[in-house]
Amino acid sequence: MSASSANPKDAPPVLLCFDGSANASKAIERAAHVLGPRRAVVLTVWEPVAVWAPYDPATIIEAPFADLASKSLGLDDIARDMARETAERGVKLARDAGFSAELQLARGKSWRAICDVAQEVGAEPIVVGARGLSRVRSLLLGSVSAAVLAHAGRPVLVIPDVLER
Repeated sequence: MSASSANPKDAPPVLLCFDGSANASKAIERAAHVLGPRRAVVLTVWEPVAVWAPYDPATIIEAPFADLASKSLGLDDIARDMARETAERGVKLARDAGFSAELQLARGKSWRAICDVAQEVGAEPIVVGARGLSRVRSLLLGSVSAAVLAHAGRPVLVIPDVLER
């Protein structure tokens, strides 16, 4: 047993990925049960409204208008504020579950931001909820938990959706 595992306060922080969903809430509760009380960072990731893919000809034409609308209407500010409110709910859940939790926001693609923040804070493990998508839906929609598993380079605890079934 390492010194850090003997005293949870000395252990690296847990990164609790929270998007406001019921699955993410259950993942925090279950992680507290499995890992016990310790320091945690609750991460909510938000994407700028004007994100566009330059390989899509339609978005190349529309991108300047989307960017202009996003800036003039303050849509990115609204998205960031909503992410902060979501993260604050996650921090409350984490504290209620026994974690010593702090809030962190990140901007960008979810899986990449999760991996970057985990590296920055030295998190072990990263806790993510899985939505329970079928293999076909996961292929079409993508899976944040699968991408984090593939790219994190550190322990990842995936809490499946099937806990309530």
